[in-house]
Amino acid sequence: MALTEDDLSPVKKPAALRPLDKMSIDELRAYIEEMKIEIRRVEAEIARKESHRAAADSFFRKT
Repeated sequence: MALTEDDLSPVKKPAALRPLDKMSIDELRAYIEEMKIEIRRVEAEIARKESHRAAADSFFRKT
């Protein structure tokens, strides 16, 4: 039986959700701040990758 590309791809698991009902208001606010920090980190990585892609596209673009 031959392997396919799908066999080699990692399986993505959904992120585990925290039980919000057991968290206090202060804990919920802190959790929101943690998520905002993570969102900014992800957005910065997207911007970095888009910059690299744009540089590569301009380098390989036919004139």
